[in-house]
Amino acid sequence: MRWTRLPRTNFGQTVLLIGCLLLISMILSYWSLTVFVVKPTTQQIIELMARQVDFAFRDLQLDINHLTTLEALQARLERDLYMEAFTVAEARQQGLDQATHYTLFSEQMSQYLGGPAEVRLSTGGIYQVWVQPPQAPQLWLRIPLTDFDEASLSPLTIYLCAILVLSVFGGWWFASRQAAPLKRLQTAALSVSRGYFPKPLPLAGSVEVEEVTAAFNHMSRSMAKLESDRQVLLAGVSHDLRTPLTRIRLAAEMMDSKDEFLKAGIEQDIDDMNAIIDQFIAFIRGHQLEDLQPLALAELLQETAQQEQLRDATIELQLDDGRATLLPPVAVKRVLSNLLENAQRYGHGWIRLSCGHSEDWHWFMVEDNGPGIAPDQLEQLFEPFTQGDKARGGSGSGLGLAIISRIVDGLGGRLAFDNRPEGGLRAKVYLPSVNSLLPKP
Repeated sequence: MRWTRLPRTNFGQTVLLIGCLLLISMILSYWSLTVFVVKPTTQQIIELMARQVDFAFRDLQLDINHLTTLEALQARLERDLYMEAFTVAEARQQGLDQATHYTLFSEQMSQYLGGPAEVRLSTGGIYQVWVQPPQAPQLWLRIPLTDFDEASLSPLTIYLCAILVLSVFGGWWFASRQAAPLKRLQTAALSVSRGYFPKPLPLAGSVEVEEVTAAFNHMSRSMAKLESDRQVLLAGVSHDLRTPLTRIRLAAEMMDSKDEFLKAGIEQDIDDMNAIIDQFIAFIRGHQLEDLQPLALAELLQETAQQEQLRDATIELQLDDGRATLLPPVAVKRVLSNLLENAQRYGHGWIRLSCGHSEDWHWFMVEDNGPGIAPDQLEQLFEPFTQGDKARGGSGSGLGLAIISRIVDGLGGRLAFDNRPEGGLRAKVYLPSVNSLLPKP
């Protein structure tokens, strides 16, 4: 099972890799420092302290003036400023209970002194070592380590923190340099998929990224040239078809009045052929780039409804508060007009227009009361030259919904078609509230 908590971006994976390597390096450094530096140094310090303790008890005369062990020891240590002797009670008053017991130090001290000894370490400001020697278990010796205080650890701490900060910053900088060209490549690829061909991307990053970027630039130029050649070809075919159609229309105008029915049929066929040619051109060209302008879908639907009412269409409105967002108005109007044309063609005189918005989307919906579309044909509606209205007995080139799909995809939106429970088709168009991926003209 895949662990989804791992980062999936190049930046996150690089930082994680560097962080793991840094952690392993610090662990190995700490282990090496402990084994090869701290442990030998500690053993030397314990050995020196053990020799000092052993020397303090060596040849100690206890029967002179009937001195006790403590008195004799204090007399010998009177001139030694680095060691003091206390009874258990005195040692506790001096902070023995707050000192920490170290088993390793105790074992080493016992080995050096030839008997059971206990070692405690006090870190209150100055490091102090408490030793309970095997020669006098009723006494505690205190040895201050004046040259080994807490401040001596600060250079090591600063060093480790500096290594950590520099490593994280270096990983962030490296990952950013690697991710920047990939991000540009992603944005450009989305633009190409929506019919926009950006300028050649700069070659930056690693050698592999530069090669991918160069291949993408070559592909983008080839697709742009192919698109241009296709538009030129379509324009030529359109011109060649419209010229004979115009001659046929002129010939029909000169027909005798007795052939009025035939004349009307010819003119209707010419109008249908011109409409099909217009649809072909619209499908090939998609929609032209235009400036984004504040557009309220509620106002657009209300204005469209007033125009359609003049054509004897019954339109029901369900509008939101009229909040505006940045959209290309011509493209949106074109999508709405195509959906209305389908609703009028296949419906039974009733259309509902509604709109709304959320944090990320603005949407509008067109509903009719026609026969609807078979569920198994809904997924094929947006394919060119596919007519999803066979159940409704329509005719046409099959490009209307394909044109709508290209426009909505170019705007970063999405389409949703389904059948109404009451009968009829429901088409819902989602448009992003902020078209961040739409290239500026």
